[in-house]
Amino acid sequence: MNILTFDIEEWYLEKRDCGNRPDRIALFDRYLNQILDLLDEQRLKATFFCVGGMASDFPHVLKLIDGRGHEIGCHSYRHTWLNKMPHGEVLQDTREAVDGLEQCIGKKILSYRAPAFSIGKSNAWAFEILAQCGIERDASVFPAARDFGGFPDFGHKNPVMIHHQGVMIKEFPICTTSILGKELAYSGGGYFRFFPFWFVKREISHSSYAMCYFHIGDLLPGASRMMSRTEYEDYFKEAGTLLNRYKRHLKSNIGKNSAWPKLEKTIHAFDFINIDQADSMIDWKSVPSVHLAQDP
Repeated sequence: MNILTFDIEEWYLEKRDCGNRPDRIALFDRYLNQILDLLDEQRLKATFFCVGGMASDFPHVLKLIDGRGHEIGCHSYRHTWLNKMPHGEVLQDTREAVDGLEQCIGKKILSYRAPAFSIGKSNAWAFEILAQCGIERDASVFPAARDFGGFPDFGHKNPVMIHHQGVMIKEFPICTTSILGKELAYSGGGYFRFFPFWFVKREISHSSYAMCYFHIGDLLPGASRMMSRTEYEDYFKEAGTLLNRYKRHLKSNIGKNSAWPKLEKTIHAFDFINIDQADSMIDWKSVPSVHLAQDP
């Protein structure tokens, strides 16, 4: 089972943080159309996790994706890490996002992905909020350590049913592979840009479950500039030291010039489905149940 997803936030972040430059908006539109055309050619459907702010600021993007027959999922409202927000802010953010997306496309939003996979052991209460807001399927768990948290103790790399404080959520975690004893992702983001195509193809081919995830920004050729201290601290909510900013700059730009051709090869090499299709194919009574510890 190979699942194809895209995280859609670039338009909103460009308007909010980068001056709303018409040429950048046009570039995002062009790459989105290329993606949709490629999926049509292969007769594939994907899940597009969109920030709620897109519904008011760039509704044409959501309506275009929905009109081409793809699933719209929720990617928060403002693209702020959930582990950087208290309970009340996460609830408000999720409610606003889900409502805005539903009002825009006129359909129920059932799937969710947290920005930067920012649901982990310390804020597992977020699953209660998702259920409260009508979310039935989540794709936020990164079952390994990473810069912004991850969930290394999760213990599963395949779909499972999460139980927490009386709610149940169908979880589609990111897939990882073991390299020199360390669990690493390979099928999206900077990991996909870093690893050669032969490695990605081998890992997907050898796995019964692969979750691929991409951003428009991952696919644009050319390097982006390094953030200022203020920009970094406003966005990442941590110290904007030169070292932190330089590390983020390298990770954000590695492999960008070859990312689009690699994505094309990947989509041509495999059959993909979206999360809605995957949900209907899984016998949820037979998958493992994960009972997360109650909040202290």
